[in-house]
Amino acid sequence: MEKVKGNVIKDYTKGNLPKQILLFSIPFMISNALQVLFSIVDMIVVGKAVGPSGLSAVSTASHIVTFMTMICLGFSTGGQVYIAQLIGADKKEDLNKAIGTLFTFTIILAVIMTAIGLSFATPILKLMKTPTEAFDDAVKYLLICSGGVFFTFGYNCISAILRGMGNSTQPFVYIVIAAVVNVVLDIVFVSVLGMGVAGAAWATIIGQGISFITSIIYLFIKRKAFGFDFKPKSFIPSKNSAKILIKLGIPFSLRSGAVNVSMLFVTSLVNGLGLAASAVFGVGLKVDDMVRKISIGVNYSVSTFVGQNFAGKELDRTKKSVYWGWLYSLLIYLVFLVVYLVDVEGLFKLFTSDAEVLSLAPTFVKAIIVSFPAMIIMRGTNGFIQGIGNSNLSMIFSLLDGFILRVGLSYLLGNLLGMGLFGLFLGYGLAAYGTAIPGMIYFFFGKWKNARFLDNL
Repeated sequence: MEKVKGNVIKDYTKGNLPKQILLFSIPFMISNALQVLFSIVDMIVVGKAVGPSGLSAVSTASHIVTFMTMICLGFSTGGQVYIAQLIGADKKEDLNKAIGTLFTFTIILAVIMTAIGLSFATPILKLMKTPTEAFDDAVKYLLICSGGVFFTFGYNCISAILRGMGNSTQPFVYIVIAAVVNVVLDIVFVSVLGMGVAGAAWATIIGQGISFITSIIYLFIKRKAFGFDFKPKSFIPSKNSAKILIKLGIPFSLRSGAVNVSMLFVTSLVNGLGLAASAVFGVGLKVDDMVRKISIGVNYSVSTFVGQNFAGKELDRTKKSVYWGWLYSLLIYLVFLVVYLVDVEGLFKLFTSDAEVLSLAPTFVKAIIVSFPAMIIMRGTNGFIQGIGNSNLSMIFSLLDGFILRVGLSYLLGNLLGMGLFGLFLGYGLAAYGTAIPGMIYFFFGKWKNARFLDNL
């Protein structure tokens, strides 16, 4: 591949694989941890300033914002896979069309999601059985975040493009900017100015907006090395690129949407058990989100390395990418298992001092650690399935995880079998095996070696 000034694009079809995956993963691990951090800061500041009702409001509304973001992330993931395969197959000349098409798709999706969020915030939150004490604040949070969806979508799109190019450094820089801005504004808006939940929402959106604007400026300056010229005509979707992105993006979006719709359902069940249950679920998910997001850095790496090596016909490196992904994920989850077991109550005290919420903390942790082995497997196999471009299989696994197992097991264990809150949490955790086990079977026994490079479809 032609060497490009600016070091934006990297070819990972050769070199020291374990070292490359680790070094590529670390910036994503840190940046994802920072994303969770400023989300956690929202919860901590709101929990101290507003109380359990604020925690419930942020938690419930955040699920809806996450759902909207996941729809965009589906198409962004498709773009990442396509770009990684173009680089692996040494087809850099097609990057401009692929990137321009992805940008346009992202803008359209952002407009649609913004309209939905602003128009249906109240009925959606009612459908989720948001506790009365938290309802007004939840509406404010959702409306503000919906208004800033464009920034969230834009950053995720650019980050996915850079991941496909083998660049993990720049997304890290932008998320550091967003995290610092968010933390400072959280303290100012919520604690100093007393803006409550609305202040936390504004802090999040402003941080993401600055991150997005900074990334656009950088890419425009580096446009020659980046592979996209930013000319108006380049934003016109290419027929071939649109076909491939739709083929990948719709299943990936449905996959992400399925898991998040199921989360909305489980949240609704938990909210039905009262404010304390809602608050502990919200806090528990934020705590667990740290290990999930850090390990997703490995998932991103595996996807990029598999995409490049699969398209470059380096099948041995393709398989080894998954093995190293499993090893690094195992180490991450072992560290967090120790953290969970050492001081559960201390973790939750970071968010709230409410005695009833703290008393329910062990209930969440005992259920969630059951999912750890499945999550370790998924970081390798999900990245692998994404990397080879098998979006339909990824969607099927996620539908099984979300609609059948996550919803089914939570309702079965929590309601039908009378296990209450612990049953709801346990069903949520066990659902991960619906993706992990089939994914591992496909990796070892599937006919994926015969799949075609996306640009040949």
